[in-house]
Amino acid sequence: MDNLDAARMQMAFTLIFHIVFACIGMVMPFFMVISHYKWLKTKNPIFLTLTKSWQKGVAIFFVTGAVSGTALSFELGLLWPKFMIHAGPIIGMPFSLEGAAFFIEAVALGFYLYGWNKLNERFHLVTGIIVGVSGILSGILVVSANSWMNAPSGFDYINGEFLNIDPVKAFLNPAWFTQALHMTLAAFAATSFAVAGIHAWQIYKTRNTPLHKEAFKIAIVFGAVAALLQPLSGDLSAKDIAKRQPAKLAALEAHYETEKGAPLYIGGIVNEEKGEVTHKIEIPKALSFLSFGDFNAEVKGLNDFPKEDRPPVAITHYAFQMMVGLGTLLMFSAVIYLISLKKKHWQDKKRYWLYFALLSPVGFLALEAGWIVTEVGRQPWIIHNVMRTKDAVTPMPGMIYSFYMYVLLYITLTIAVTWLMARQIKVLNHTKI
Repeated sequence: MDNLDAARMQMAFTLIFHIVFACIGMVMPFFMVISHYKWLKTKNPIFLTLTKSWQKGVAIFFVTGAVSGTALSFELGLLWPKFMIHAGPIIGMPFSLEGAAFFIEAVALGFYLYGWNKLNERFHLVTGIIVGVSGILSGILVVSANSWMNAPSGFDYINGEFLNIDPVKAFLNPAWFTQALHMTLAAFAATSFAVAGIHAWQIYKTRNTPLHKEAFKIAIVFGAVAALLQPLSGDLSAKDIAKRQPAKLAALEAHYETEKGAPLYIGGIVNEEKGEVTHKIEIPKALSFLSFGDFNAEVKGLNDFPKEDRPPVAITHYAFQMMVGLGTLLMFSAVIYLISLKKKHWQDKKRYWLYFALLSPVGFLALEAGWIVTEVGRQPWIIHNVMRTKDAVTPMPGMIYSFYMYVLLYITLTIAVTWLMARQIKVLNHTKI
């Protein structure tokens, strides 16, 4: 593995882990706050127990997200110094604002964790809301920096130099809104279905059922709303990609030939050497319509791009298919939940809870697939059409050893978090209310 491959693998590996911790840290505070609000309104001890249990989870994921996020910050400078030399002055603003949001979140979380029976009840609840809002803002700010890599703006690129820098224009780049919206909804869908699934499993096993049913209700409502809205944000993102990154669109759909009225492919096996896709289902003219709102619009194929400018097609296409397929499953599951509110007898059957329990990992699998689409689909560019990834990597040798070290670090973090959360669930199951 050469330096470039080792650096890319390390960045990919750490992002794959951090995005899970970050998304849970963004969303779980809202579950905690809703439960807290219900406790203040009803004084039902179930909600107090649930709130204090969830706040421990929020604290665990906050710390873990901070550790893994700090590692990523160092990686940007260590692995991609040539990128940071030029990009740092341009996208430094969202990173610095993200740091401010993180500090606000940390202070608010401290007030929340240690404010029980010490702070005014309403102010205490507000500190929990601040934790959630700050977490969402942190995520949006980081995504803004990432979206700039897909839609670079706020500078003039003249003779290899970045001039006339406008950090506000870079922050509000053409892709930031669609990516931020899509990512935020993905975070809510993934985390909500994961949390709901964990509680559904406890209900299936008949463990402290009244408490877990209340927890399931809170989580699944967020998940259902996010899953139903996600296709709309996905449509906005697809149209934006079609306009700005036609090579990425062609790789997503594995289209090699330019054509008007291009069909949408479902499934398919990609042969990159031959430049073809077999065993696919075609929906006539659907890709043209979804991309441009016109059934006869022209979609540019991969063969119209130089080979050195094409993204890896197979992994991008498979990841995209996985993201869409799993997202559709979550949307279908959201509809099942909404129907079950009317047909309440469904919830009396154990297979209902088993179904939602099995959905626990689905949202995060879709989330990871989506990040692969975003990052791999942009290759070979680290800054789209401006700087290639191979030109940004560090010249220092031995990156493979850094990669191994980070693998060990993140596996250790995962084991620790899994053990802590399993212990929390066990304690919750044995709590008498």
